[in-house]
Amino acid sequence: MPSVLILNGPNLNLLGQRQPQVYGHTTLAEVEQQCREAAGPLNLEIQFEQTNHEGGMVDLIHAARGKHQGMILNAGAYTHTSIALMDAISSAELPTIELHLSNVHAREAFRHQSYIARVAIGVICGFGPRGYTLALEAMADHLAEKDP
Repeated sequence: MPSVLILNGPNLNLLGQRQPQVYGHTTLAEVEQQCREAAGPLNLEIQFEQTNHEGGMVDLIHAARGKHQGMILNAGAYTHTSIALMDAISSAELPTIELHLSNVHAREAFRHQSYIARVAIGVICGFGPRGYTLALEAMADHLAEKDP
C-alpha cells in the first residue's frame, strides 16, 4: 500500500483558533482524522506531521525519501520564502502536492509567489480542510497512473 507524508508547516498547530475567518474552525487534529478516514478507501497509508521550524520540515522531507511514495505539503508562509524547502522536495524526488486552506491568489500579493509550486505536481488552494481529502484523492490517482 503506498504511503504518503502529509506535512504541515508553521502556525498550522493553531488551526481552528488562529484567524478562523480565513482558515476556518476545524482543528489540525480534526483534519488529521479526516485524512485518516479518507486514506483507507484510497488504499493509502499516511504519516501526518506538523512543525513550526523550517529545518524540521527539511528533515522530514529528507526522511520521506525511500519511505513514502508521495507528499502533501501545506508549508504555510514558508511556501513564499523557502528555497530550502523547494530544494528538499527536489532532492527527495517524491511527487508533491502543494496545499493551502485559503485561496492564496485572492490574498496579499506576497502570497502569490510559491517556491513549492515550481517542484510540485499540482496545487490545491481555497477549499479549506476539504483540500486535504482532495489532495489525497489526487495523490492516489497520480500514484495509480504511475504504477498501474
